[in-house]
Amino acid sequence: MENPKGLKNKKSGIFKNSKNQPFMTRLLFSALLFLLAIGCKKDKTNHYDLAITNAQIIDLEDGIVEQKNIYITNGKIEAVDACIFKADSIIDATGKYVLPGFWDNHIHLRGGDSLISNNKNFLKLFIANGITTVRDAGGDLTHEVMKWKSQIAKEEMVGPTIFTAGPKIDGPDGSWAGSLEVESETDVINALDSLEALNVDFVKIYDSRISPENYIHSIEEAKKRGFTVSGHMPFTVTLDETINAGMDGIEHLYYIMKGCASNEIEVTDKLNKGEMGFWGAMPALMEGYADSTAQKTFTKLKSNNVFVVPTLHIGKTLSYLDEVDHSKDEYLKYMGSGLIQTYQGRIQSALNSSEEARANRKNLDAFFGELAYDLNNAGVQLLAGSDSGAFNSYTYPGISLHKELQAMVKNGISPLHALRTSTVNGAEFLGKTEGYGNISKGKVSDIVILDANPLEDIKNTEKIFTVIKGTQVFSKSQLEQLLQNAVMD
Repeated sequence: MENPKGLKNKKSGIFKNSKNQPFMTRLLFSALLFLLAIGCKKDKTNHYDLAITNAQIIDLEDGIVEQKNIYITNGKIEAVDACIFKADSIIDATGKYVLPGFWDNHIHLRGGDSLISNNKNFLKLFIANGITTVRDAGGDLTHEVMKWKSQIAKEEMVGPTIFTAGPKIDGPDGSWAGSLEVESETDVINALDSLEALNVDFVKIYDSRISPENYIHSIEEAKKRGFTVSGHMPFTVTLDETINAGMDGIEHLYYIMKGCASNEIEVTDKLNKGEMGFWGAMPALMEGYADSTAQKTFTKLKSNNVFVVPTLHIGKTLSYLDEVDHSKDEYLKYMGSGLIQTYQGRIQSALNSSEEARANRKNLDAFFGELAYDLNNAGVQLLAGSDSGAFNSYTYPGISLHKELQAMVKNGISPLHALRTSTVNGAEFLGKTEGYGNISKGKVSDIVILDANPLEDIKNTEKIFTVIKGTQVFSKSQLEQLLQNAVMD
């Protein structure tokens, strides 16, 4: 019997028909013909708003790259690799690499009324860098942020989807403007009532003034209300206590390091007695780091599904403020003079530090790179976050997310795992996997198309060809125009 038209005999015999052919092989052959027939009917043509053809789609679960077509309508992915179509617009992605839009899982929109326009300007920088979603980890511009969030969702403004914590929870006379200050259980209840009324997306707890009791109570009460909770951790409590209370995400590695030290209880006791301060504890905790303790901590973090945000790039940037001249940084022109002025606090602190303090900070930076690598190897879920925003010197919105991914890879994390910490883990942390996290039917059409493969070189995440945000499509020239429009005084 001759082969069906268009099918050639394969050496494996899968498509070869003979009297001796096994039953299962003939069954698979028949099923294939059936699927081809129903999938490519010439009388059935689907119509889409946008088709991305010949795309090399990167599967962030396993790193497999497959060439497929992507079909989008009304800001959603309707199909992947259908046979026959019509589309209002077509993007030929031949030779390009496609993955979900990047997430920056730790930014700040803050700085008071005088910096509202500067913060609004950041939104262009995120899109220009392929970042279609951000997690705003607390600030003092909540009402403006909520307005921007709504306008972006309606596509009345260019910017990333914003998931925000609103104001942080802290103790009395907290470090950051706009924080909700708690001194009692009643204050904790009132603070969370306020956050619920604001309709925030998660709760962020800070550590500058909050008591151990109110810190733990804030976590427990927020979890009772169904919130995702992330934050710092006062050194007056242990990491075990924080995890046991229900913390979902640990921002920065100071607190992980504390939980990996064999002398954590001793250091905590000294802090509670006022015999030691936060920075004074760092050398002691580094010296007390024990692999056996660390492995137990990693296991507990993983088993309790606690995410960790390493923020390596800002750590490196701040640790070397005394050595690196940033006056010629390309992104300074997007910040504006008012925002640049907020950088001075950290700059002067670094320049006025003792030689010992400077050395300790650099040693800590190197230690954190190794710790992030160990956490990833242990299966703890990391979140890529830049910590960009006002007051965080020379850590620029947009480009710093790419630098964070590069820092992860430089410290030994694979490009695939680094990419997962942005988009896949970001969606999982906030419980948004139904709409985000990969390129598949039903997902929101937040997509970045790259000129080169980031699995081969993580720096290729910066080589952006096109960004798609819902129904909005930004070509390379339009992204360049966004950057031009973002230049401030």
